[in-house]
Amino acid sequence: MKPYLLSLGAGLLVGIVYSLLGVKSPAPPVIALVGLFGILLGEQAVPVARHWIGAPASTVAAPAPDHKP
Repeated sequence: MKPYLLSLGAGLLVGIVYSLLGVKSPAPPVIALVGLFGILLGEQAVPVARHWIGAPASTVAAPAPDHKP
């Protein structure tokens, strides 16, 4: 949680500096950020729904490292 708060704080600080300097932010419009939030919610909804209905969650396993002597 701490990295998220630090990121939010850094963003707020940069936004304040941009405002004081009268610079337009290069950030995407709010509608794009809302869309990204929807993508994140949708990504989390499938595992939650599978858990509720009792279906096994899909897992992605990394291949075993090839240990050579």
